[in-house]
Amino acid sequence: MREHFRRAAAAFHLMRPYIGLYKKRLLLGFVCLVFVDLLQLIVPRITKRAFDGLAGHSIDGPTLARFGLYLVALAIGVAFFRFGWRYLVLGFSRLFERDLRQKLFSHLLLLDRTFFHKNPPGTIMALSSNDLASVQLACGMGLIAAADALFMGIATLCFMIYIHPHLTLLAVLPMPVLATLTTFLSARLHTRYRLVQEQFEKLTEFSRTSLSTIRLLKAYTQELPQTTRFGELGKTYIDQNMRLAYVQGVLWPFSGLIANICLLIVVYVGGRLVIGGSITIGDFVAFMSYLAMLTWPMMAIGWVANLFQRGITSLERLQRIYQSQPVLEQIENLLPLSGQPERITLNHLNFSYPGSDSDTITGIEAEFGKGITGITGRTGCGKSTLAHVLTRMYPIAPDTYYINDRDVGSLPIDAVRSLIAYVPQDGLLFSDTIAANLAFGMPETDMKEIEKVARLVMLHDEIAAMPDGYRSVIGERGVQLSGGQRQRIALGRALLLNRPILIIDDGLSAVDAGTEHAILENCLPLFKERICIFISHRLTAFTEAYQIFVMEKGRIADHGSHAELMASNLFYRTIYQHQISGSAAGEKTDA
Repeated sequence: MREHFRRAAAAFHLMRPYIGLYKKRLLLGFVCLVFVDLLQLIVPRITKRAFDGLAGHSIDGPTLARFGLYLVALAIGVAFFRFGWRYLVLGFSRLFERDLRQKLFSHLLLLDRTFFHKNPPGTIMALSSNDLASVQLACGMGLIAAADALFMGIATLCFMIYIHPHLTLLAVLPMPVLATLTTFLSARLHTRYRLVQEQFEKLTEFSRTSLSTIRLLKAYTQELPQTTRFGELGKTYIDQNMRLAYVQGVLWPFSGLIANICLLIVVYVGGRLVIGGSITIGDFVAFMSYLAMLTWPMMAIGWVANLFQRGITSLERLQRIYQSQPVLEQIENLLPLSGQPERITLNHLNFSYPGSDSDTITGIEAEFGKGITGITGRTGCGKSTLAHVLTRMYPIAPDTYYINDRDVGSLPIDAVRSLIAYVPQDGLLFSDTIAANLAFGMPETDMKEIEKVARLVMLHDEIAAMPDGYRSVIGERGVQLSGGQRQRIALGRALLLNRPILIIDDGLSAVDAGTEHAILENCLPLFKERICIFISHRLTAFTEAYQIFVMEKGRIADHGSHAELMASNLFYRTIYQHQISGSAAGEKTDA
């Protein structure tokens, strides 16, 4: 029981700001609910008078008609106020759901990569769908049912006691059994519903990854294995739901059983009281009506317990996300960089991914000025990790990364990121038009500027050949485009931002050498005007670089100009000659 109260208090703590925000709406809604219950409680008093009058032959036609009009008026009043509470309280639950979803989305955008490594999209999709729906139901019908059951139960008992206290005591005698069973089963409801939601996360994530990699699945003819695996996950999800249904299936019918036992007691004992003259036939009919009203609160116990357990469990899952904090701490009141970035300096920079026991990059000392700086090295040597650190995606030790003479730790994170245009290797795109993808960072950009940058990256003619041109929708992650086209859109998007620092992480690896050369020729004036860090395996891209760093096992193994490295570094010279000879062989084959 103590655990139930603890969890309920934690859920209320999350809800409290929103209850305060919508308190007038909720208060008015509960006033409407009270009026509905009060009007319903008057009905048996009218029927009592009518039945007593009929039994004693002391009522005439006009009086009976007047009682009928009273009942019609009460029914209209009940309908009016019932609409009021449904609109106000159920409306609150929808507004609460909207606010929680907005809070969830806003908070997710603040979290960094470490969080998303541990929480796949399927988990977040389950939270924003099933869990929020459970919270909405608990705060809507669950809240109404609980308040209605409490008020109606107490008021009904008072009217029943007024008619006959002893009969009331007998009528409610089985109710402690129901309360005990509900308390016993509530903990199982929580555990089993949590398992259902976790399995739904797995099912959602599996569906998402299958759809996002559909081309790969078809290429490897994995449709049948994927279908089988999906079926297994679905079977487990159904099994978990059935285990939950077993608990739910006990509460509701048992509530009905208790209510019918109470009815049986009243019929037997109350009937004998009528026969003995202790109560009138009108009192008996009124008592039966009140008992019917009390049946709803009794049956609602199981239903409300189920809704609240689902809602509290989902709120706890949401609270876990809300309490997650980015590893990269946002420090308030930091002053931004004064002036434009002229250089980036790395001073004994070490970095390891959160949770890792060893450094991915170690002792990096480098300075990047305006113009092209090339970074190359074997796969896995730490090039992309260095790009992630430079784009301020992860926390680093102080006094290791400077822009001009300012330690980036003393600069606002957003201010640092707003200086950098980053081109990732995979060229992430959205299921939107080509124009929208190019202008992602600058949505107000006009079409002239968009076309201009598309020409720079050698993409304009290919876009113009498409049926809808720049309005062509490219599908999820740019599925309708080639790898080279996706990368060029990503590069064009970065150029359109016109930021003073440009980091290209193998951003032209899917483009043929000739097209890459043409793009570099077009963009060279722009690259020389800013700090341009170009990470690539294709060394022919570095002929215009004023300095090149060769990385090995997370360290800078060598650096210099292209000519210097050709003369002094065997790895660099071997790779460059291999690429040149391969390019020449390709040209001869084409000829």
